[in-house]
Parts: sequence; C-alpha cells; structure tokens
Amino acid sequence: MPAFDPVRDAVLNSPQTANKPLTPQTPSRPLSTRRPTDLAALLNADADPPHRPSTITHILRTDDDDRLAAAPSIRKPLKYNPRNRVSPADSILKPMSQAEMNMFKSYEGKGTARLGKRKRSPQVEPDPEQPPAKKIAGDVAVVVDHYNARPEVGLAQRETSPILGLKKFNNWVKSVLISRFAHPALKESKFVIRGQRGTSRGKILDMGCGKGGDLNKWAKARPAELMAVDIAAVSVDQARSRWQQLRGPSFQATFAALDCYTEPLSKAFAPAKLATPFDVVSMQFCMHYAFESIQKARCMLENVSRWLRPGGVFIGTIPNADQLLQNLEGVPPDAPDLTFGNDVYKIRFEDRVHKPLFGHKYWFYLQDAVENVPEYIVKWDNFVQMAADYGLHPVYKEEFHDVFSEHREHPEFGPLMVHMNVVDADGESAMDEDQWEAANIYIAFAFEKR
Repeated sequence: MPAFDPVRDAVLNSPQTANKPLTPQTPSRPLSTRRPTDLAALLNADADPPHRPSTITHILRTDDDDRLAAAPSIRKPLKYNPRNRVSPADSILKPMSQAEMNMFKSYEGKGTARLGKRKRSPQVEPDPEQPPAKKIAGDVAVVVDHYNARPEVGLAQRETSPILGLKKFNNWVKSVLISRFAHPALKESKFVIRGQRGTSRGKILDMGCGKGGDLNKWAKARPAELMAVDIAAVSVDQARSRWQQLRGPSFQATFAALDCYTEPLSKAFAPAKLATPFDVVSMQFCMHYAFESIQKARCMLENVSRWLRPGGVFIGTIPNADQLLQNLEGVPPDAPDLTFGNDVYKIRFEDRVHKPLFGHKYWFYLQDAVENVPEYIVKWDNFVQMAADYGLHPVYKEEFHDVFSEHREHPEFGPLMVHMNVVDADGESAMDEDQWEAANIYIAFAFEKR
C-alpha cells in the first residue's frame, strides 16, 4: 500500500468547485515528489490572472506545472550582514596567539576569564543579624557618587594641582586645629598602649574621613587608635590603603563605610570598639551635609557626643554661612541665576528669599576638587544651640583668614607654614587672589564636651 499523503488525501476528498466534480489530473510528476515549500508558495502567491481559483485544485492541473516550477521558494537565503560589529570581519577565524590568551586571562575579569562565570551563582541567604543595605538616593547619592568617582592620585600628581596653594593652606588650618585642641585632649587620655615604638595615648574618631587626607596629621599626634568612617565606600577603601602604606603606622586604625547622618556608629563598629570613649572627634569639610534636615543634624550630633568622653573635643571646618548669604544678597536682581564666585570656586543658590534653618541648599564647585555637588547652609547660632543639647559647647570659631592672621607669627605654626609650602622663606603666599577668596568661605571651630 502506498504511503499516506495528506495533500493527496485532501485533494481527493475536497468538495466540488463550480458544480464541477473534482477530477484529479495526472500530474507530470508524482505528488509525493513536490516540495512543500513550492506548494506553500503557490498557495500564498497573489492571484495572476485575477480569476484564478483560490482552492488548491489548480495546483494539480498540468497546465500549472510551469508555474509550479517557476514559483519562488518562501525560504529566501539571508545574507550574513551583522550590524554594530565589535571585531573586524576578517578576524573571526583567526586563532588567538598565546600572548593574547594570557592577556585576556588576566584582564580584570574581562575577556576569556569571564567565560567561566556564565552559570548563575547560587543565591546567598541574607544574614538575619545584618540589616539590608540601604539604597542611596537624592542629593546624598550625588555626593557619594562624586567622591567615589574621584581617583586617588599619588603625591607627584597632587603637586600639579592648579589650586595647590589653597589645598596646602587648608591643610595648614587643619594642622593648627589638631595641634591646638586635639593634641592636649589626647595627652590627657586614659587610653594608653605601650609598645615597641613607645607609648601611644588617646583615641580619635574621624567622621567623614574621605580618602584619608589627615592620616599623616594624626600620626604626628601619636594616638593609640583611630576609627574612621565615611559614606563613600570607595573613599574608605582608599583611606585604609593609605594608612597601610604609612611608614610604620604607630597607631591602630579601623575603617568603615557608614552614613553617620542617618545611622548610629554602633552599626559599623562592634561594642568592644566603642567601649572606650573617644578623646577627639574630627569632621573636616563635611559636617554641612548633615544640615539637609533636622533629623540628620541631630543624628550627626548624637554620633559625635555619645561616644566622646567628658573633656573631649569636637573639631571641624564648615562653610561660612554669613559670608555665603552676604554674597547671595549681592547678586544683582536681574542676574540670570543666583551664582557668585571666581575661576576657582562657584556657588549657585536656588532661592534668594526662602532661607530655612535646614535644607537651605546651594550647589558648590571647586576647581580640581568638587564638581557641582549639593551642600547646605549651617547657621552658626542654630548649630551652637543644637550642640548644647548634646553637651557640646564652643571654645573656638574663626574664619580661615583670621586663623592665618592669628598664627602666622606663632613660633610653631609660622615655621609650619613654610614647611608645608603655604608660604616661602620670604613669606610670599603660594595662593593667588582667587584662591585666597575661596579660602575665606570657611570657618574653623572647636567644641568641648562638658
């Protein structure tokens, strides 16, 4: 018995068309030899002539054999023509050299080294004792992304900065603060470690440590321990690496990524680490970010005061609110925006009239340092009143220019300016007028816990 042919069966059993019985014609070639692709092409082709029947009867007519043979296949061959090619067209079949293979195997996770990671890794169950990581959004994300993206450069490259004079001057002001207020507090500390390098005394908390720019200053104080936190995790890693590269670091150090304006220090450090109180808390060029809201400002002050011993000091540097608001008032009414500054720094406010105690935002640019990040006004009287609620009382507040005037003739800090290249041996400053103006938008402060 011949094999069952569904097409032949459909034709033989189809109804009559136009009152004429369907009589299968003797095809020029057996139905079983006709290609399904040709059959489909004829079924889907446009009718030509228009009166051609729409049933499949005409397919079997001998006068349609020529049309069947000439019918195009619906499977048209596609030419290989990829777009957005990554590799050259003639490089696909070229084998990689041994040197290329070695290069890609050690190419920081790229190339052939990535092929071994195609399988989905097993999901790790979250640690029930650790809270889920918080997603950073809004203005905080802008600040974090900015400081995480800034690369850590070596000493040689730092010496080529176009605002090198301003940076050295700011470092000198911080050195004055540390020497005047932190050193005495550390010397009075009861936390002592005796080792091969001698006696180390005192404990420091560096809130907003950044990339560790003050590590050398703290090393000169010979503390027993330093604990440092910053919201930018990449900066924290760079600070830790910087500490490890110090020439024989004489103090212990612990680093952690933490938002000190929304979370307690106890989330980053074990209770044993916080059992011994701090003698000094330092916040350099970062405290103003806490004044986005009253909640953040109070959380910051709680972290400062809770683990600071009585008699301990809180030192820092913040923008001079009086100076900034005075410059805002000086912007002409017909100015296109509320911007002032010079080639070194620029500040842009969003509102001239509304001046809240918290969340009074402006955008700050500092050449070779800060690229338009949101910052917040810290009104001094409001800050002092809040700090008093946490047992913190001011003992020092000066504009940077006044810090310079007060200490330029000091037997210790005057020569230190020459040593730090703030001025040369003849007293000539390394700063130009624009840098000197930018320096005066900051104040230095010190509080004591009572």
